[in-house]
Amino acid sequence: MEKIIKEANETLSALENTLSKFDTAQINAVPFKGSWTAGQLAEHMILSNSGFLQVINGPVTETDKPADFMVAQIRNDFLNFNVKYDSPEEIYPEDRTYNQPELLNNLKQIRDGISASIADLDLTKTCSSYELPGYGFLTRLEAVYFVIYHTQRHVHQLNKIYSELDSN
Repeated sequence: MEKIIKEANETLSALENTLSKFDTAQINAVPFKGSWTAGQLAEHMILSNSGFLQVINGPVTETDKPADFMVAQIRNDFLNFNVKYDSPEEIYPEDRTYNQPELLNNLKQIRDGISASIADLDLTKTCSSYELPGYGFLTRLEAVYFVIYHTQRHVHQLNKIYSELDSN
């Protein structure tokens, strides 16, 4: 339990810390053709991770598989930086001006919520409110690892965005 709390906190904090490096102008600057801005990437993470927080805290059923059954697959999929994925429409960020302090505050609230859920809930239960395309219904443990690996993927992208903008 301590391991997953630590891993989630470190990953979600890394997202906040990386976003904090951007200055006001950089948050909404397009770094290269086809890329989101740092603000859009942060908004995507807020939409995704807050959605997963709701799923984790939502209705559950008993689990008929190992609680970590999909973790390795999720890790392999999201930490393969050679593959590009299209964001589902419901978590696609708007093309607008983003406010960095507001983004950071939302990310911190989600991090706190994920930590509380890990500490307070039975992670072996299966979340029944949302079936993730390609993965099915995830256990709470798998859902937490989805948040971790998806966030790690986007921290990697955010660092690339920062490097591109910082070098210009």
